[in-house]
Amino acid sequence: MYKKLYILPLFLLLLGSCKKSDNVTTNTDPKDSTQTIATSSDPLPSWNDTALKKDIIAYVSKVTKEGSPDFIPVENRIATFDNDGTLWAEKPYVQELFAFYRVKKMVEANPELAKKQPFKAVVEKDKTFFEKGGDKALIELVAATHTGMTEDEFEASAKDFFASAQYPGKNVPVKQIRYQPQLELLNYLRANGFKTFIVTGGTIELVRAISADFYGIPKEQVVGTSFKYKFDDAKNAVLREPALDQFNDKEGKPVGIQLHIGQRPVFACGNEGGAGDLAMLRYSQGSKYPSFQLIVNHNDSIREYNYQEKDNLSLNTAAKYKYHVVSIKDDWKKIFPEK
Repeated sequence: MYKKLYILPLFLLLLGSCKKSDNVTTNTDPKDSTQTIATSSDPLPSWNDTALKKDIIAYVSKVTKEGSPDFIPVENRIATFDNDGTLWAEKPYVQELFAFYRVKKMVEANPELAKKQPFKAVVEKDKTFFEKGGDKALIELVAATHTGMTEDEFEASAKDFFASAQYPGKNVPVKQIRYQPQLELLNYLRANGFKTFIVTGGTIELVRAISADFYGIPKEQVVGTSFKYKFDDAKNAVLREPALDQFNDKEGKPVGIQLHIGQRPVFACGNEGGAGDLAMLRYSQGSKYPSFQLIVNHNDSIREYNYQEKDNLSLNTAAKYKYHVVSIKDDWKKIFPEK
């Protein structure tokens, strides 16, 4: 289905290791570091003083200085960020955790569902069902757990999930798997007149439920994979149907940007791991204004994770087109927010 949503081996590993209540606790963290204010002397305090940090600051300075030949008008200062692996951790994908959460809630409300697929496979931790079914089985799971309700009902379910979900392996609230350096970068760009957007392969509604709280990005500035909708006059509500509308990954990202934003970003940031962001970065590089492309490389097994693409496509493409690469190990002083 989506590169950013489902990689079958990871999904199966999570399915085998999760207990029914593994991903939900009643513990929440009311603190929010989204609005971290950087000092004027150092707008990116969680970034090490490497060449990359200097390049980011130099770029922002030159394109926001009136009279500069590189000046970009405020209305054209569009910055787009992928989400999974770019703004928060993706091992496992939060979307998968939400799907498991929805199965648990739906089976509690209707126990008969536990006898039907794909609910049965999740409840019984049947890896074989998903191994044989592949992406088709995973699509079926997402459709079953993410559709058939109004948008208000889905948003309430998403907010309930995020209020209590714990991230496997790190045992912290999901909010604490955001990348602190990226929160600072978002704030720094906005302080200099950039309008920041999330452009994700994840479902648009799930990310919209937390974008303002987690990242300071309003829901109308989220671009993502979407299902088909229909208006129900009797309920006076928009209902989601179990059919994909916009697949917002790889070549779909520039299309989603055009549909939702209507212009190329001048600053685009994605991550290495599935090559899902390369089209967005390439699209950004075609701007008539000076542009900046950034790829996060997950190379810190101690503080975060260490994983690369088998064909090294993202990093090879970055070298070819001279994109900037974030080495988590070398460029980030700290990775996650404090509690």
